[in-house]
Amino acid sequence: MVYLIFDADDTLWENNVLFERVIDAYLDWLAHPTLDRAATRAVLDEVERANVGVHGYGSASFLRSLHDCFERLSERPASAAEAREIEELAASLVFHEVELVPGVAETLTQLGTRHELLLLTKGQQAEQQRKIDASGLAHHFRSLHIVAEKRAATYRELVTEQALEPSATWMIGNSPRSDILPARAAGLGAVFIPSPHTWVLEEDDLDPTDERVLHLKTFPELVDHF
Repeated sequence: MVYLIFDADDTLWENNVLFERVIDAYLDWLAHPTLDRAATRAVLDEVERANVGVHGYGSASFLRSLHDCFERLSERPASAAEAREIEELAASLVFHEVELVPGVAETLTQLGTRHELLLLTKGQQAEQQRKIDASGLAHHFRSLHIVAEKRAATYRELVTEQALEPSATWMIGNSPRSDILPARAAGLGAVFIPSPHTWVLEEDDLDPTDERVLHLKTFPELVDHF
């Protein structure tokens, strides 16, 4: 028996590109008088890195980061009108429709006839559950898991809880930091499917000599290996 654990955001459906669109609009709106766009984005990345450590992931934490970034760069809190404008910029993150990555539904259908499929996603419970429900993919998985963070211990706990065999279990995702490296540290295999929109905070270096990390270009290629 082979067990395939799937990441969700930017693996099964588009996610970070939505945040990037909001960031582009935010930087246009902010139009800092002395910092260029790259420098302003660097400040926002720094603020986000600090906030996810305290407030976790998702649209609420991201909105907090937009407000905090404004306050840091403007050296004052946003006015009521400015706060409303920031919230309007980020509103699309809450109400958008889920857009599946090409080939995901068909590929999961094929893989499900041969293997046990599980889903492991991180973020706020209600927000991630909403996306799972909207995706129409839940029926493909024997179990669904929403966690605050993905660490090696997270994978070990999942292996124990679901009675998986580590040598026959593979984590599939786009994030080196959350999907590939901690899964390998827990003794699982991993499949790296890069997304052009992976969040900068999820990037990390992978060992090119690690034979237990399979590198694919597209999601449908999974059926050629599993």
